[in-house]
Amino acid sequence: MLKNRQISIRCVIFLSFLLMINACAAPVQTIAYSGSGNRYFRSLQQRLVRDGFDAGSIATLYSHTGVNFDAKGVSRYFVHREGKLNYGQFLEPGAIEKAFQYMDDYQAELTAAEKAFGVDRKAITAILLVETRFGSYVGKSSVFNVLSTMAALEDSDVKDMLWKRVSDSTDLSREAFEDKAAKKSGWAYVELKAFLTYTAKENLNPLNIYGSYAGAMGLCQFMPSNILTLAKDGDNDGHIDLFSHADAIMSIASYLKNYGWYSGISGQEAYNVVYTYNHSGYYVNTILKIIELLKG
Repeated sequence: MLKNRQISIRCVIFLSFLLMINACAAPVQTIAYSGSGNRYFRSLQQRLVRDGFDAGSIATLYSHTGVNFDAKGVSRYFVHREGKLNYGQFLEPGAIEKAFQYMDDYQAELTAAEKAFGVDRKAITAILLVETRFGSYVGKSSVFNVLSTMAALEDSDVKDMLWKRVSDSTDLSREAFEDKAAKKSGWAYVELKAFLTYTAKENLNPLNIYGSYAGAMGLCQFMPSNILTLAKDGDNDGHIDLFSHADAIMSIASYLKNYGWYSGISGQEAYNVVYTYNHSGYYVNTILKIIELLKG
């Protein structure tokens, strides 16, 4: 878990640079670029500085050898087909048995979440099963690289480069690609800023956090903006760590409650709430089927 990792003095000093400053109180800073890895992210770095992040800190971060333009990962956004995912695996007897075992193992945490937010433990368990198989697979993509790469698509040169990569493997027209890239880059930029804010607040190295190809992280696969607004400290240790079962469980309950879940919720209402978690009918129907199976 993140909270059990020892953070070196060097890491803490580095991360302290990422705290936001008041952009209106000081002149806009410029970045001295260094290293070939910066070429895809130059425009992005300037945007971050204009929005209040320290110029020197951003330059240092993006010049790190662990930073790269994740064209392979982000390309999945333009060729990914939700219907091809094997959601049936989560309805098999073995998966449901693991879900029952999880509810036994984390009975106290699930009870606390139910009391705090009125969200059925079976719904929380179902989401954790489908999202990460209860933490057995949380993703292998660098959250920082994924969000930076997607956000950088605002730059026309960067966008052209990615189009050349995906044009032979996507059903999208160039016009449709341009439209999707524009929407995703704006979305990713918001998430990137939230991610940097979260990691600075929690004294975490942004380059050491891995998640999905979309930038979701933790056992519950929250996007950074949701971490800032809806994640909860389930074990009361003073930190938000979504690789902690207690925090992930409480955070899912917080999320579902925020979007309208309540005790005795109807099937259609439950569908609508879960749909906010993942905009896929396949996903939602799988979650609801798991909930039914967990009723015994």
